[in-house]
Amino acid sequence: MNISEFRVEPADYHADFDDLRAVRIAVFIDEQNIPEEVEFDGIDPDCHHFVARDNQHQAIGTGRLAPDGKIGRMAVLQTWRGQEVGKALMLALIDKARKLGWTEVKLNAQTNVLGFYEKFGFAKEGDAFIEANIPHQIMRLQLEPVTISSRPAPKLSDALVEITEFQSLEDAVSATLQLIGKTRRQICIYSPDLEHVLYGRAEIVEALKQFAIHSQGGNVLIIVQDTLSARSQPHPLIDLAQRLPSAFSLRTPVEPDDLQYPSAYLINDREGYLFRQQSSLYRGVWSLIMPSRNRQLSEEFERVWQRSRPCAEFRALGL
Repeated sequence: MNISEFRVEPADYHADFDDLRAVRIAVFIDEQNIPEEVEFDGIDPDCHHFVARDNQHQAIGTGRLAPDGKIGRMAVLQTWRGQEVGKALMLALIDKARKLGWTEVKLNAQTNVLGFYEKFGFAKEGDAFIEANIPHQIMRLQLEPVTISSRPAPKLSDALVEITEFQSLEDAVSATLQLIGKTRRQICIYSPDLEHVLYGRAEIVEALKQFAIHSQGGNVLIIVQDTLSARSQPHPLIDLAQRLPSAFSLRTPVEPDDLQYPSAYLINDREGYLFRQQSSLYRGVWSLIMPSRNRQLSEEFERVWQRSRPCAEFRALGL
């Protein structure tokens, strides 16, 4: 097998648990004969989960961070071992713990993989013990506390760009192209149905293609409310996403409030944004650099992304 690409991302218990469960069953129950009632212990809804996915969006690894600071359920499918998937999951879990303000994490390591955890600085505590018929060892890692600098925040390298109103589809296209052109690594799009007149435009599809090819691992995250409408006619952006699945991820909301959200927007990782109050109208506001508004939309996008489900409709086509 030629294994070359994967990504690690936060997982939502409700939207992603089927994928998390499949990996854990394959590794812990099928391979290691751990009883299902032991593996699924009832605290999953309260944990922070991460999932590793291949470039076909298939889950290949998992890990969770429990409320008591315990890292667990680290699992990587057999065909992906030795590709640093476990390392990427562990780094994501440790980073999450630090962002939560925790100064320590712990875990029960299977004794045959102690060296893996020691590479991250985990230290053994106490004697080995048996858990689920497998020898384990308690290990702990002290985390550097997150410090808040008392110094003023550094000035932005780029000056704020005045918010500009637009009143037409052509203006929306022009603004979208500028925002894509300024992006470093990530573009987020919230759309009712991947509006064909906007995101099906040849110049926008080409701009997204060039970004995906030349951004060195960049990605485009898209939330689509109405997948049926998006697939009602051939769509160049869906075709592009099929050809470059490692760069494009699409999800669709499941919560009623998210499905009824009336607006549409695009944000990038250079503090730019474009926002349309009514998604059916091509008028709104945008700026190449407006950190406060970009941050608000980024936080909203992340919340909806985490409680949305992967677009199985598109995955059936190869996504």
